[in-house]
Amino acid sequence: MVKVAIVDDHAIVRAGLKQFLSEMVDLRVVGEASSGREAIDLVRTTEMDVIIMDLSMPGQSGIDALAMIRAKAPDVGILILSGYPEEQYAVNLIRQGASGYLNKECEPMEIVNAIRTIALGRRYISPSVAELIAQQLNRKEGSAAHDLLSEREFQVFLKLAKGETAGDIASALSLSVKTVSTYRTRLMEKMGLTSNSDLTYYALKNKLID
Repeated sequence: MVKVAIVDDHAIVRAGLKQFLSEMVDLRVVGEASSGREAIDLVRTTEMDVIIMDLSMPGQSGIDALAMIRAKAPDVGILILSGYPEEQYAVNLIRQGASGYLNKECEPMEIVNAIRTIALGRRYISPSVAELIAQQLNRKEGSAAHDLLSEREFQVFLKLAKGETAGDIASALSLSVKTVSTYRTRLMEKMGLTSNSDLTYYALKNKLID
């Protein structure tokens, strides 16, 4: 029996997923959460094999929670199920430790197939994500600027692009304001940008934020 947890800030999405997965004899939903922070708490208290997690949630997002879940529960598979298309986040998040990435427009059975694959300790790479990875391998130059960022730099970049202050980011990521400023300087250099408004424009242009 594969034990599954569902993390999404929309109750109707959680309910729909839970109902659908309950029809599978080999899957059992053992917990739910509505934010990244709740997901981290759930991993601490509940035994699970795979966690299905949205990216865009209030407070601590799925991106923020990914590294902490991976650190606290290295054996738990993490399937990102997001409204964002694969080309915007998939390769970056798989590189950061996600076990798989699916868009919410996918067929329901693909979610089941992904869960079963990840529960075996493997990554689930859909054909569309495999194509993106192949494109990145073939394109040594001209990669998107945000693909150059480390995991922490990417987190800080997204928060700055959304207009969050250094103090807000420091609190959310359990860092000092000085450390956030260091990450900001580093990511600005890597991306060739000079201001927070540049970051916001870049993120909107590349559809990394709404």
